[in-house]
Amino acid sequence: MLRRLLPFLILAAGLGGFYLLKITRPAPPPVVVQERIWRVSVTSVTPADHRPVLSLFGRVEAPERIRAAAPVAGRLLEVRVRDGERVKAGAVLARLDPRDVQPRLTKARAEVEKQQLRLLHDQAALAQERELLRLAEVALERADRVQTKNLGSASSVDEARQQLARARLAVTLREQSIAEHPAQLAALTAALAETERDAERSEIRAPFAARIGVVEAAAGDQLQPNQTILTLFPLQRLYLRTIIPDAYGLELRRALDAGERLMASGEYAGKPLTAVLERLAGEADARGVEALLQFTTSGVDLPRGAFVKVQLQRPVTPATIALPFSALHGGERIFAVDNGRLRSVTVERVGELSGNDHEGGLVLVRAPTFAPATPVMVTHLPNAVDGLKVEIVE
Repeated sequence: MLRRLLPFLILAAGLGGFYLLKITRPAPPPVVVQERIWRVSVTSVTPADHRPVLSLFGRVEAPERIRAAAPVAGRLLEVRVRDGERVKAGAVLARLDPRDVQPRLTKARAEVEKQQLRLLHDQAALAQERELLRLAEVALERADRVQTKNLGSASSVDEARQQLARARLAVTLREQSIAEHPAQLAALTAALAETERDAERSEIRAPFAARIGVVEAAAGDQLQPNQTILTLFPLQRLYLRTIIPDAYGLELRRALDAGERLMASGEYAGKPLTAVLERLAGEADARGVEALLQFTTSGVDLPRGAFVKVQLQRPVTPATIALPFSALHGGERIFAVDNGRLRSVTVERVGELSGNDHEGGLVLVRAPTFAPATPVMVTHLPNAVDGLKVEIVE
């Protein structure tokens, strides 16, 4: 009987021990729910007047590039420069064979001297022909008197009249030749000046300090008139051609019309560059409007065709706030910190500002409802919402 009851006794003892342990265990402390606090950085800003910048990327161009061409047909005697070479103003770049130009120059000078001598001869001949005209008039009067007295024939009178007509025609032609002399001399003088100009241009010189672009001919080439020998462009008249987005074209055009000087800055090969916005194109396309910025930096060797990135100043925007890009949430909101909690503020993005203390620059926003000196969160929280509890860290 005891063997049969032993398992039940053991089970009862175990249940009793479990119940005893359960009722004698210590009570756990109550769970207190605590709100999470986010550690953030803030900055105090006040609306002020700022000048935003516009990042642009363009190509270096030389609108005043010169195409040096052969003034006349001839053989190229020598070329003294090569592609990319820098030259001073007045330096000889190339020369044509003078034997192709000198004969034309000699002939033009001879034509001018010939015309001047012709005037002297015509003036001397005119005096003689006028004397012959006077004698012909006297001879005609004599023949008329003789015929009136029936002492001469009618044929002698006719012959005297013919001599008088010839004398008058000779005087008229000579006077016409003398009258045409100034016009003929002017034409020959102009031809001489043109030939002298071509002879002078046969020695091609740099009109200013320049860089050689491309040399298209070699010594010994037979050139035709106006055939290009080389190209060159001024070192101090380089421009950056770029595209201004449509959103900024109107304000920049108004600033230029008002006489405002908008500067741009950038770098090339590790050296700083400065430029000034000179003009905007009159027409635009889907990309925007073309703009030309003239470089004002000296000492920077900019090759034509190089690509350069600059930051162009825009007109001053009043009552704007400069913040790091991390302070902007969703492109149109920032968060102010009031009594340890976040409060969203809707802003209008105006542009960018180059900042020395913040890599990548600053973003300019406008918030009409923003109170001056209000702390603004600059830590970017993806889960930032109104009322989120935060702790400001220094």
